[in-house]
Amino acid sequence: MIENVQLPPHIRRLIEDRAEAVGFAALRRAAGAMSDAYRAGAPADAARLPAAERAAAYMVARMPATFVAAHRALGEVSERLRASPIGSVLDVGAGTGAASLAARHWFPDAAITLLDRDPAFADAARECLPGAAQRLENAARLEAFPPHDLVVAAYSLNELPRSVVLRMWSAARVALVAIEPGTPAGFDLIRGVRDELLGRGARMIAPCPAETPCPLRVPDWCHFAARVERSSLHRRVKDAGLNYEDEKFSYVALAREPAALAPARIIRRPDHRPGLVVLRICRADGIAAARVRRRDRRAFRAAHGAEWGDAWGDPQSWG
Repeated sequence: MIENVQLPPHIRRLIEDRAEAVGFAALRRAAGAMSDAYRAGAPADAARLPAAERAAAYMVARMPATFVAAHRALGEVSERLRASPIGSVLDVGAGTGAASLAARHWFPDAAITLLDRDPAFADAARECLPGAAQRLENAARLEAFPPHDLVVAAYSLNELPRSVVLRMWSAARVALVAIEPGTPAGFDLIRGVRDELLGRGARMIAPCPAETPCPLRVPDWCHFAARVERSSLHRRVKDAGLNYEDEKFSYVALAREPAALAPARIIRRPDHRPGLVVLRICRADGIAAARVRRRDRRAFRAAHGAEWGDAWGDPQSWG
């Protein structure tokens, strides 16, 4: 079962209030236009919508998914960078603040700076994170980013020139996290960031268990899933029957100093069979299948409870 994570209750209430203010018909039209732009790889403001509708539609249709993906990725950073406290976070292309809300969960004492060019999104983010600093700027035009311990770019790199990654890395005193859609194109962008920065001396945090070249080859790609609980409004806007959806995402987290890497990473949904769990894992020596049988009780119990995207292979964590 994929872990179910939700936005904080006060944010869910804020989303409902903003949606009610614009009206359902306008909200649904805006969500459809933004969804078309998203699938085309265009920025949210490409839909040419009124500001209030654009912000409300994004908060209903995309903010929960961005939050859960960032929550999953930043949880790995928190777990593996315990020796490097995070005192400040820069959210590049912050939108309405979803990734920053996830950062606040894992790094509650960190000062947060939200950077986005869209005034409508910045206004919503100000409500979601009233204590955060804000910069209303286009990241593509900044010659340098203000230094922060952690720099996060969640679903924003596809809108920016590749050269921006190096400027973000220069601003990252401790670590950088990039998250993109879990599609072949999204993974290709993430792998490019990984290769570029490892080549410049960055150290791996997650998800990879090694700093060697990625063993996956086209048409395969590395992505994970985080479960989004749909509100009734979310379901109505998307004409969705299920009360949840699984957000597929690709990510990489890189640090200045060596981190405690996972021995291996589960890179597909575990395959449960009678008395057997088969895990497809990525290890330092490549892709492998771990076949865990019931007779190995500790390992089987761990495999039975493991999720796609979890670390694997440390018996000390099996209980």
